Amino acid sequence: MSRKKPEPIPEFKKLDTPTPTTRETSFIEKMKKTGKNIIVFYGSQTGTGEEFANRLSKDAQRYGMKGMAADPEEYDMGELSRMSEIKNSLAIFCMATYGEGDPTDNAQDFYDWLQENDDEDLSGLNFTVFALGNKTYEHYNAMGKYVDKRLEELGAKRIFDLGLGDDDGNLEEDFISWREQFWPAVCEHFGVEALGDESSIRQYELKEHVDINMNKVYTGEIGRLKSFEVQKPPFDSKNPFLAPVTVNRKLNKGGERHLMHLELDITGSKIRYESGDHVAVFPTNDSALVNKLGQILGVDLDVVISLNNLDEESNKKHPFPCPTTYRTALTHYLDITHPPRTNVLYELAQYASDPKDQENMRKMASSSPEGKALYQSWVLDASRNILAILEDMPSLRPPIDHLCELLPRLQARYYSIASSSKVHPNSIHICAVVVEYKTKTGRINKGVATNWLKNKLNVTDNGHKSTVPMYIRKSQFRLPFKATNPVIMIGPGTGIAPFVGFIQERGWLKHQAKEVGETVMYFGCRHKNEDYIYQEELEEAEKDGVLTQLHVAFSRDQEQKVYVQNLLKKHKEDVWKLIHNDNAHIYVCGDAKNMAKDVQTAFHDIAEELGGMTRTQATDYIKKLMTKGRYSQDVWS
Repeated sequence: MSRKKPEPIPEFKKLDTPTPTTRETSFIEKMKKTGKNIIVFYGSQTGTGEEFANRLSKDAQRYGMKGMAADPEEYDMGELSRMSEIKNSLAIFCMATYGEGDPTDNAQDFYDWLQENDDEDLSGLNFTVFALGNKTYEHYNAMGKYVDKRLEELGAKRIFDLGLGDDDGNLEEDFISWREQFWPAVCEHFGVEALGDESSIRQYELKEHVDINMNKVYTGEIGRLKSFEVQKPPFDSKNPFLAPVTVNRKLNKGGERHLMHLELDITGSKIRYESGDHVAVFPTNDSALVNKLGQILGVDLDVVISLNNLDEESNKKHPFPCPTTYRTALTHYLDITHPPRTNVLYELAQYASDPKDQENMRKMASSSPEGKALYQSWVLDASRNILAILEDMPSLRPPIDHLCELLPRLQARYYSIASSSKVHPNSIHICAVVVEYKTKTGRINKGVATNWLKNKLNVTDNGHKSTVPMYIRKSQFRLPFKATNPVIMIGPGTGIAPFVGFIQERGWLKHQAKEVGETVMYFGCRHKNEDYIYQEELEEAEKDGVLTQLHVAFSRDQEQKVYVQNLLKKHKEDVWKLIHNDNAHIYVCGDAKNMAKDVQTAFHDIAEELGGMTRTQATDYIKKLMTKGRYSQDVWS
């Protein structure tokens, strides 16, 4: 029985005998062949880094240079030392930070290479870095800062200062401001006249297919054509598994919100997971939105098309799998719900028949203070997606193919797994809250993934099971290796997800007659009788002695609001004993912006008070726990 050989494990790349492939792994040869002098590498997890890299490589053309965007995973990065072979060459790095200061998946090998090669001579390399991060997180822009520092250590020449983008503020504005100063500096460095050509540049050309065999047309697959009909392991981000939904129930008993628990069946998929891992799902857009876009642009959405790259040498032949229909592209492949970035407005401006609209769209994409303010208020604060923009600007009617070229790709969504593979080897549980809110323009915006999941019923109308395309992303969020170590889990709201799995696992260990340390849970919600999710499971675990302590904060059931951090302080003696004397591991999951910070401050307070430390010592004490892997966070903003 032959099975497709699984992908080689990246760590062993150096030992692989290179199999002859058509893909060129030498970016130097590619640049020489295509006359490029600027290469923009991206480390991207959710697509933004890649988007910025594409914009910068397009910019190069405006300044009479030639650029290409590149995924470091596809090339031999050791070739950076050969950049001097290309006249006036420059490498730009758009590097996002993921998780707790980690590189993105596609930049992991590059990161390892930078760390391992001390004797590399990069003196012929001109570089600059733009970092993408979020200030709410502990390790703000760690990856971008590291690449910037490390390239200089290896002898490379920085030709423009590191740019820091903050997604907690306005990432787009940070990027525009940096880019506006960056290009004049590049032109000056290379003695090129900064003539920025302002015209719109198309990257892809449209081909309509008239009598195509429909078996050759993509219908939503992420990688291989027909991969949703014939599923072959191994399953990953390029080849997701279609998991049937076996359970979808509402968790909360009341209140405005809809909290839900879903179970995905992975029987026969060979997929393995550990408690603490994330499940990634590929959602689809609401068909009502897609239909409205087709109507407003007056287009038949079922035309079969391909968008083909005008640069025939590019590794990226199409912006999304082609051939496909506009309907499939807008449903499965394109992000139509986020407020569009300024480059989209800039490129579409030419299609507005009212000069005032044209002017406003170009203004919003400029770096002038009034332009930035207009973009902030009219697009971001008003949460206008592309449909809302078209509805509120009747003179703007762009060709749909150009719109599809410009919109970013619809990304997979990550959820902390709410089950233990020891107890549920063939099932993955998700806990999520449905996102729905009213915008300033009076529209109702709905979260793509959560509303799509909410409608995934165990059995659809035609009697088939609903499925969810998914894969597993490993995480560092792990129970202690020694089961005797105490654990303190802090997870209000849907932050409880990984702890449902942890508690199941500790219960399983206990059942195996293993000695299990103290297991302490701090949970929080608004009202005991409304959104105390997993109440039965938690109380059952407490009754069975799996949970040795259960502390629940109901923030709105009394005058004074009570949160998990208040309960930690209330039980400070016990908390301190567990941490300081008993080697407890601390886990925090949920909202990064407020909760995770407030919880960390509570730990600083406890260490200062009960450990007899100064504030600085207390902060260092908690930092040390983090470096030792005894204080782990799984947080989002």
